[in-house]
Amino acid sequence: MEYLIVDQEYLRREKEKARRLRQTTWWMRKIQPGVCYYCHGEVGRNGLTMDHVVPLSRGGKSTKGNIVPACKSCNNKKKYLLPIEWEEYLKTLQDEQSLE
Repeated sequence: MEYLIVDQEYLRREKEKARRLRQTTWWMRKIQPGVCYYCHGEVGRNGLTMDHVVPLSRGGKSTKGNIVPACKSCNNKKKYLLPIEWEEYLKTLQDEQSLE
């Protein structure tokens, strides 16, 4: 895996932008259905976290187009993965389940 090295100041600024976005009506509407972007599980709005599709540590930004509501389980599993890496991970899980 290739990693982009981002500095601490960049991370601080982007995390602050995310904190501000969390207070907006845009975010409140995003979490209102209470559904995880990744697994589509209904976890309720209090069960959702803010996830950066392209992680900040990989050069992502705190913009509306890069932030989605995710259940804590998916967010913890996805961590720093890019969308293509996350898809590969999910495919691996499906392949393992089909072998059982």
